[in-house]
Amino acid sequence: MKNQQSNSRRTFLRNLGASASALSLPMLGYADNQLVQNESSGLYSFLTNPDTKGLGQPGRKLGIALVGLGYYSTNLLAPALQQTQNCRLAGIVTGTPSKAEEWMKKYNIPKENVYDYKTFDRIVDNKDIDVVYVVLPNSMHEEYVVRAAKAGKHVICEKPMAITPKACQNMIDACKKANKQLAIGYRLHYEPFTKEVMRLGQEKVFGAVKFVESSDGFRSGDPNQWRLKKSMAGGGPLMDVGIYAIQGARYVTGEEPISVTAQFAPKTDPVKFKDVEETMFWQFEFPSGAVSNSTTSYASGVERLYASCEKGWFELSPAFGYGPLKGRTSKGPIEMPVVNHQAAHMDGVCKDLLDGKQLPSHVTGEEGLRDVTLLQAIYQAAETGKKLKLKV
Repeated sequence: MKNQQSNSRRTFLRNLGASASALSLPMLGYADNQLVQNESSGLYSFLTNPDTKGLGQPGRKLGIALVGLGYYSTNLLAPALQQTQNCRLAGIVTGTPSKAEEWMKKYNIPKENVYDYKTFDRIVDNKDIDVVYVVLPNSMHEEYVVRAAKAGKHVICEKPMAITPKACQNMIDACKKANKQLAIGYRLHYEPFTKEVMRLGQEKVFGAVKFVESSDGFRSGDPNQWRLKKSMAGGGPLMDVGIYAIQGARYVTGEEPISVTAQFAPKTDPVKFKDVEETMFWQFEFPSGAVSNSTTSYASGVERLYASCEKGWFELSPAFGYGPLKGRTSKGPIEMPVVNHQAAHMDGVCKDLLDGKQLPSHVTGEEGLRDVTLLQAIYQAAETGKKLKLKV
């Protein structure tokens, strides 16, 4: 089955026609890259060849510096770094002196490993820090990934990777130029329930996938938060949790969409959502004939990944949150170990860096670029009211 999948995907990638109106998704050339399959996901991708010199020494943990000490760093990443086997919290970057003092005391971080946004570039001289994790508003990702790469550090960047495909490509280019690896915060790719639905869909355990519902939304609180400012976020819920829905449809089918239609929902709170969309819907078509339907919202809660197949079905609900996730199939419940998502993600990335391996393509900057290209295609489809053809 894997050989058949390989042949069909190679054929699809080579032969997919491009119409004059097609929106082009990023695709790397064949000559300079290698087509590989990730064993856990089954996805086929192209890999370039960054520096993979191993950083490992027996018992060594890579030092991670968190850039931005908001909710995700404070409540999830920093606690997770107390559970990791391959990495540790080594430094912080913050513009708030009181936070710096608090973190230094709480996590025993030496003063020389604490930076603000003006002194950030001095991190180049800090041998205690191997990896920089950018956890800032979307509009700031490009600048700090590029600066981290120039400082000679491997980089993890939260998703979405950036606001525009051009910014994503600049980030990829900067890391390649610096001979450093770039990972995007796709924590679910290391999460057991998610890996299982990848397997169920891509290995056609219940037959070919025919229909996918992949949706994520929640009630947004603080009306002054940066996520409601288009200049900082790039958009509303689509640029936040909508990326999970895009990912879900892609990794369940193991395919890239070939067309998209999309719609903005009416705003029930035009004051709060004056700058961004409140709710969106979109539909993908895939080369195999599978279709997906998705919702993302800042006005109501939804979190489900469901696949209807020729001989059954499977789903995760909740599907994208910080856990625990829950799943079932037409044959019964999905039983998988519950893990700390953030710890599993950072450990997985840092294990490859320690071992001198290339990062799996499905968590790299190229994957982030694909998602951001799709995000912009969804907006374009909603704004024009037309079906957009997508060239993979």
